[in-house]
Amino acid sequence: MKLYVLKVFIGPDGRGGNPLGVFLDASEISNQRRQEIAAELGFSETVFVTDRAQARLRIHTPAVELALAGHPLVGTAWLLAHLGCRVDVLRPPAGEVRTWSEDGRTWISANPLWGPEFELLQLDSPQQVENYPGAGPDQHLQIWAWQDEDAGVARSRVFWQDQPMAQVRSRVFPTALGITEDEATGSAALRLGQILGRGLVINQGVGSEILVRPLAPDLVAVGGRVELVATSDCPD
Repeated sequence: MKLYVLKVFIGPDGRGGNPLGVFLDASEISNQRRQEIAAELGFSETVFVTDRAQARLRIHTPAVELALAGHPLVGTAWLLAHLGCRVDVLRPPAGEVRTWSEDGRTWISANPLWGPEFELLQLDSPQQVENYPGAGPDQHLQIWAWQDEDAGVARSRVFWQDQPMAQVRSRVFPTALGITEDEATGSAALRLGQILGRGLVINQGVGSEILVRPLAPDLVAVGGRVELVATSDCPD
């Protein structure tokens, strides 16, 4: 069984991107073994596709299984399309999640409440975000700040519905999921987009970029660029 390693939500300069492991033929792997493999690999999430034709899948962090997560779904949708099995709907445990491609980015749309709940902490400046010391154990913490909200919006190079998308600097510390700090977090972006109710360009980690589009009160889309990094055999 082959392991595909991707980077998801790569920034415009090629930096960043959250590593993701994906197994496309994982129907015979038990839940216990899936969790063991995810812990061994150490990615923030690893995806196990149990039915490729129906795009049914399971998502594991190094510590727990998730019903929904953003960067695993974006990455898996991209990989299926890359291998000639494009799908319109992904089926994680949380429910059906629509997916599509647009302008070189892969998108999903989902109810933000299907994913983990994050504590949101707004800071006064991007520099305060950079200097934040991190989170203690058993937290789901997202810190963020506007990147000069008004001027940043005016200078944005990304538009949605003919309006520039606001720029946000963010970091995420999902320590309760066994992750000290996440490079790019789609589920946290879903939540922030729902709360702020506007199109966003989220700059997270060392260089990742997540685009956010609120579509309805209970439906938000996130999208970004993905690339294949490597393939290897499944761990024994």
